[in-house]
Amino acid sequence: MSYYADSRERAALIAGLRELAEFLDRDPQVPAPRYTDLLVFPPTGSDAEMFAEIDVIAGQVGVTASDADSPAGHYSAVRCFGPVHYRAVAIPHAAHDDEGGEEES
Repeated sequence: MSYYADSRERAALIAGLRELAEFLDRDPQVPAPRYTDLLVFPPTGSDAEMFAEIDVIAGQVGVTASDADSPAGHYSAVRCFGPVHYRAVAIPHAAHDDEGGEEES
């Protein structure tokens, strides 16, 4: 089983994005965001495995992956199409552990 969209799902996603763009173009009274992110996450694995997958995606989209802009250490590859960002993100296990932890007294 593939973690990412298969060819049918991919085609449906692309068609949906085009339909959305056309809808927003036709109906200027409908509010639109100033920017948007299209998020892709790697299959679950070790941090090293997930980061390696983000490096592969970074190569495919022609950018360099980094965690420099993330205070939580999220490792990402971002390709911008104007205000539309294709963002592949690996969330390290430590960030997940920090989210669900109980506060110390």
